[in-house]
Amino acid sequence: PTLILSPAALPVLQQLAGGRAGIERVVVVDTSQPMLDRVQAAASHSLPGARPWPRLLCVRGDEEHLPLRPNSVDLIISCLGLHWANDLPGAMAQCRMALVPDGLFLSALLGGDTLQELRISCALAQMEREGGVSAAVSPLAQVRDAGNLLTRADLRMPAVDVDRFKIGYPSPLELVQHLRALGESNAAVNRRRSLPRDSALAAAAVYQSMFGSPEDGGGISATFEVIFMTGWAPAANQPKAARRGSATVSFQVGRGQGR
Repeated sequence: PTLILSPAALPVLQQLAGGRAGIERVVVVDTSQPMLDRVQAAASHSLPGARPWPRLLCVRGDEEHLPLRPNSVDLIISCLGLHWANDLPGAMAQCRMALVPDGLFLSALLGGDTLQELRISCALAQMEREGGVSAAVSPLAQVRDAGNLLTRADLRMPAVDVDRFKIGYPSPLELVQHLRALGESNAAVNRRRSLPRDSALAAAAVYQSMFGSPEDGGGISATFEVIFMTGWAPAANQPKAARRGSATVSFQVGRGQGR
């Protein structure tokens, strides 16, 4: 089997390399050459006595222009990358085209509730100081959209789950610095390059006032919502819903009235 994943899923690759998953070839796709180099370095520094890694190929590319042939891979794992796609439905459709019949698509992406505290604080501060609001956080998909995205990409047996995490920081400044270090700051084309100083200070004060955590020493918390999506490429042997009206057992039996 052939596996496609992003460098953020490197721990998954390491587990597969040490297990018996039967993976023959792994293709890692990312826009960042340093990240691809990191994956290559990890593969070349296996522990003595460890099982050999699957055949590894690192390719520079992105989700919107996948360098993959149709029907060429068995599994695609996208870990915290699809939320950066400008054309999310198109990117998922490309993933679907690359999968063999009954191939599996797994994805984790940041959802719309991510950084809601920062979004609210910046909006209130801008309204007070500037009389208007500009987007402080890149737009993100909502949970309610995830199922439709899977169906639109022609992925069968879709499943969606969501997890929300709250991470503490000493102050809003450390949160912003962390986002910049992660490369997860606002990347919208029409974004403002920076907030005016008075608006930024006001936003920090609003954040501390509304979302501070006195019980944790006066720090703040930030929400990160992760949406998990699963779907399968169509195949003739997949389970299908029964034809409407073809049932042979009444619900009354399950309720004990058919005894």
